[in-house]
Amino acid sequence: MIASQYKITLPSDYSMDIIRERVRENGYKTDGFEELKFKLYLITEKGVHNNVQNSYCPLYLWKGSNGLNKFLFSGYYDNILNSFGWQKVNIGIPLIDTTTDKIKDHRYLFQVKGEIQPQERLNDFGDRIGESLPSIPNTEYIVIYNPDKWKYEAFYFLNDLNKANGIAGVIYQILHVSQE
Repeated sequence: MIASQYKITLPSDYSMDIIRERVRENGYKTDGFEELKFKLYLITEKGVHNNVQNSYCPLYLWKGSNGLNKFLFSGYYDNILNSFGWQKVNIGIPLIDTTTDKIKDHRYLFQVKGEIQPQERLNDFGDRIGESLPSIPNTEYIVIYNPDKWKYEAFYFLNDLNKANGIAGVIYQILHVSQE
């Protein structure tokens, strides 16, 4: 599996209703996309949930590279290029994935970032990182790492934001979930 995400930072006076409408009109187009486990249509709004900027940040989890390649190079990603210009697509590898089809029932995605420090061994790192993550009971989550940067991100699916109280991270609103 492979994860991808592009983060489009929008002006602070940008109406996020434009993005909401865009997703309402087009979100269904990735429902059932080849090799897509899920696509989360995510936004942050300046001043909402302590976010400091407006952004549109779709997150994808692919079962293989063919679906990602089709999305990027067969015209689908051109919609982003035409609307928002050239964007860097961040790539990562899932390390822990507890997600089920129930993720579509959640309103928020809570992101926690971390770094993988130089160490003598990486054996059992997945277990060790799982133990070091913030504990949010009864929550589906995914951990994605990037060995090029030696960083990871944990994404928790929430409806109750009180579960994230006291934990530093970013809260995204989930506008739509496309699944296989």
